[in-house]
This record gives sequence, C-alpha cells and structure tokens, in this order.
Amino acid sequence: MTDRSELDKPANTVLSDLVHGRIMHLPISVDAAIEDFHDTSQEWRRLFSELLGTFFLVLVAAGGGMMGQAFPDTITRTDAVVAPGLMVFAIILFMGKVSGAHLNPAVSIAFALRGDFPWARVPGYIVVQLAGASLAAWFLTGVLPVSASSGSNYPASGYAAGIAFVMELVLTFGLVSVILGTASGAQNLGIIGAFGVGAYIILAGLWASPISGASMNPARTFGPDLISLDFTSYWVYALGPIAGAVIAVGAAFVLRGQGGGSAGSGAAQGALKTRVANPDKL
Repeated sequence: MTDRSELDKPANTVLSDLVHGRIMHLPISVDAAIEDFHDTSQEWRRLFSELLGTFFLVLVAAGGGMMGQAFPDTITRTDAVVAPGLMVFAIILFMGKVSGAHLNPAVSIAFALRGDFPWARVPGYIVVQLAGASLAAWFLTGVLPVSASSGSNYPASGYAAGIAFVMELVLTFGLVSVILGTASGAQNLGIIGAFGVGAYIILAGLWASPISGASMNPARTFGPDLISLDFTSYWVYALGPIAGAVIAVGAAFVLRGQGGGSAGSGAAQGALKTRVANPDKL
C-alpha cells in the first residue's frame, strides 16, 4: 500500500519514483490518470481539440492578411505576426492538456520521432489539423470579400522559392526546438511552454516574415491554399517545416539524449482526465 504522502507529489515525480523503484504501488488516482492517458476511447476528444485549436490559429494567422486586404491600412505587419503568437499562447493554456496542442503537422511528426507520441496517432492529428485550417480559411472567405490567398504564404517577390524553403526550415527548426525543450524535465510547465512557443512565433515573424511569411506550419498555409485553389510554392511550406522539425529532433537528442520520458510524453499527448477516483479506496 502506498503512503498517502505520495498523493501530495507532482504526477511526474510519482512516475519517476515508480520507475526507479522508490515506491512500489501507484495511488489509484494516479493510476486512473495513466489509464486515461492511454484511453483510446478519448481519442475523439483529442482530435476535436486539435481541429478546434488549429481553426483558431489559422483564423488569426490567415485572418490578418485577409483583414488587411479587406480594410486597407488597418492591419500592420506587426499586428499580423503578433496575433498568431498570442493565439498559440492562449490555445496551449486552455487545451494543451487535452491533446498536447500540436496545431502543426511538423510538431506531431517531431514528437513521434522523439518517441514522445505514438506514430499510430500522427495521421489522425494531421488530418484534423489540415481540416481545422481549411475551415478557418473557408469561414474567412464567407465574412470577407477577398480571396483566401490573401491569408496564405508565398515567397517574397524577387526571392526564389529555394530561399523561402531554407527560411522556413531554419525558422521551424527553432520553433520545434523551443517546443521540445519546454516539453522536457524541469521546463515542462504549461505557462513556460505557452510563453516560450508564443514568444518564438512572434519574434520569428517580426524579423523573417517579409521573405517567406514565417508560416512554420504546413497546415497554416494549406487551409488558405485549398480554399483559394492556389498551391503555388506550397512545397516550400510543407517540406521546409518538416525538414526543420526533423533537424530539431536531432538537436534535442544531442542536448538531452533520448526522448520518451514521462515529461515529454505528457506534454506531447496531453493528460486528459475525465473521471475522479474514489478517495475512500486509497
């Protein structure tokens, strides 16, 4: 029987103690949380969370360009790049524990490569991320008299697509490095992860958006491209972020060794808990 004092420890500490043999049995409440963590019957909630979160992200990210086109001189470039970062900050805080708040196919792939997320769940996440982005672009075209292409990303005039590809690769390398770093060990705190990721998106957009748009997200660009039926240079915004994410996983291995620990897995997969254990049974 586990001492009740174990219940006062953070979940990650309890899991670590169990793995290293410092406690022999999990309290029922922690055991129930782990069961929920692996409960495939809750996958629909996680998928809905990813769809909703990506919808809101693209609503702001694509909406900045489209709103600026519909109402000239109302949305500055600074406004357009700050808004998505603040939205990601909010989304991580309000639903990160449900699905991990990936919102980005490159992030889902990175977590899977890192060993923090099951590969079997990656296709479902990517499908709903693309769907959420497309729904956001479709909604924007319904309320604004402009093409969704105004909210997409394209290489700057006079710049080759290859240059934009390199820019997206480097920017996403940084973004995924921040995500993986704040999803590990002592940094695995919701407010720190939300602040770090949101801040990086803003800073990357402020200095790099003139060249490539600083998408860093295949879904963010896919939605407006699908609704406008204009996939010009989309390969830049699909392959660039994915390549950057793969490199970030390699850098994370150099910095912290293998993934797959409780902290990284908890951040990647969420900690959805839909029931409370009966304390009388402890």
